[in-house]
Amino acid sequence: MFHFRLFSGAIALFSFLQFGCGDVKADNPEIKVEGAAIQAVSQDSTVVSTPAPSSAVTDTALYHKMLMHMTNGDSTGKWPVNAPIPKEGAILPYKRIIAYYGNLYSTRMGILGEYPKDEMLARLKVEVAKWEKADPITPVQPALHYIAVTAQQSPGKDGKYKLRMPFKEIDKVLAMAAEINAIVFIDVQVALSNLQTEIPLLEEYLKKPNVHLGIDPEFSMKGGQRPGTAIGTFDAADINFTTNYLAKLVKEYNLPPKILVVHRFTQGMVTNYKNIKTSAEVQIVMHMDGWGEPAKKINTYKTYIHREPIQFTGFKLFYKNDLKRAPHKFMSPEDLIKLKPMPMYIQYQ
Repeated sequence: MFHFRLFSGAIALFSFLQFGCGDVKADNPEIKVEGAAIQAVSQDSTVVSTPAPSSAVTDTALYHKMLMHMTNGDSTGKWPVNAPIPKEGAILPYKRIIAYYGNLYSTRMGILGEYPKDEMLARLKVEVAKWEKADPITPVQPALHYIAVTAQQSPGKDGKYKLRMPFKEIDKVLAMAAEINAIVFIDVQVALSNLQTEIPLLEEYLKKPNVHLGIDPEFSMKGGQRPGTAIGTFDAADINFTTNYLAKLVKEYNLPPKILVVHRFTQGMVTNYKNIKTSAEVQIVMHMDGWGEPAKKINTYKTYIHREPIQFTGFKLFYKNDLKRAPHKFMSPEDLIKLKPMPMYIQYQ
């Protein structure tokens, strides 16, 4: 069975985490948004010691130093991965990203929409300070991670079971981020649509140097199911389309490298990982999503993130759901920096 998580309010989402036994609960409120009623709902990489130099990077020595720090003494031969050295201006592995996640229409989808702006930003600053103390070697980059396309239980006008947020909401998040020099992630839940359709609609924002992208396989319903009835999937081909699209923007507009966050907490959510291609223009974070007690979260990280290395790793923390089961402990930065490799993207929900 799955731990079943959702965050309703203005919008309700359905998410699963394969953490052994758990209760299954659902809450399907009817809500209104913008006046319309809706129902929310290759081979393993090898150790790199001396990658080929790149003229796009001004300090390869620092890059290697930070990469090895991130690897944290892993001895499996999987980390660090054999990926191109990023273009100048890359964030990873030079900084760790600490992100607040959510949607402004909902107080239950994440911390980003739960509190008034000033309180939310103040809380994020507290988390940033904790990480700076826990790992003084790695500077911290704050971020706001906004769900811009949400999966729905109702088919909607186009029958695709998803809802796009108005651009004015993305603009609000960008304005908030500017107050604390944060970067922004736009997150996409395609439902019965696809990345090829949804991502180009966000190009106006993805052309900005401080805007990055997240994609959620959980809600990619390739079998035509209603979101929330099964866990979805992205193939390497989907991820490669996305990185190619972002790389094209980086080249065309002379941008620093983009970061692509891919959420994952089961084997089937990402298929054919060995075929995922890395590039100097896009940095891929495979993000351990889902809630549960510390031991099971760490096991999921080791099983699906560490064993199938792509480039960088992420780890999600739930302020409420992670405390539901014994030992009712919220994981600290000190806990997470013990992981091999250390996650370089931390998301709070």
